[in-house]
Amino acid sequence: MTATKRFKALLATAVLGCSGLAQATIVEVTTNVGKFEINLYDESTPVTVQNFLNYVSSGRYDGTVIHRSEANFVIQGGGFVFDQALPLKATTTNPAIVNEPKWSNVRATIAMAKQANNPNSATNQWFINLRNNASNLDFQNNGFTVFGQISSTDMDVIDAIAGLPRYNFTGLSNVPLRNYTSSDRDDNKPLVLDNFVVVESVVVVDNRTNTISGLTLVPTTNTGGSGGSGGDSGSSGGSFGWLLLPLSLLALRRRRG
Repeated sequence: MTATKRFKALLATAVLGCSGLAQATIVEVTTNVGKFEINLYDESTPVTVQNFLNYVSSGRYDGTVIHRSEANFVIQGGGFVFDQALPLKATTTNPAIVNEPKWSNVRATIAMAKQANNPNSATNQWFINLRNNASNLDFQNNGFTVFGQISSTDMDVIDAIAGLPRYNFTGLSNVPLRNYTSSDRDDNKPLVLDNFVVVESVVVVDNRTNTISGLTLVPTTNTGGSGGSGGDSGSSGGSFGWLLLPLSLLALRRRRG
């Protein structure tokens, strides 16, 4: 991180600490594949942005992994860490938040994951749209809340993550991995942290509140949302419930609880 960005991050952290309102416009996400910036829609989706920033300021996104990648659809992260062995370990969550389906799920937008048939169930997990998924995700489960967009110049990093080989393990499917081959999977070679796409840090780098001016992608209004009637239909392969937890891990957490 440059000295200027480090200063902005410290300044923004101080601002957040003095106010209960969402102030950040841009956060920088550093992964072991590359960095990308997210412009947050703090004025139009304030509850969702504040929720996201609460996880950012607490450091709970640091060290999480991208645990699912669906080709030409989404990549998903925010909820799990790799603790030397599988299964992935779920991180602590805050209470679920209200759904704010104001913007459309087009390419380069980030949205909150949630449980199937429960619109107001988003906690810490998010996904990034790899293509225009509006006809599907704007209607499912009363619409998925888009709360920001990836800088257009940084989508190369997202596409690089989406282009990694994906593997299935017990309780997990389509996990993108680095420096890991099909032969390694056939031989059940143990995974190490560097095999995963790791979110090393998420920091605020610009705390201005005007989220509309200067955007490289003008937000597209969600025409589904609470008024949609699409239910769980669409091209995603049925229910989108896995966008909160893979079902096997959700069942495991319930048994442990």
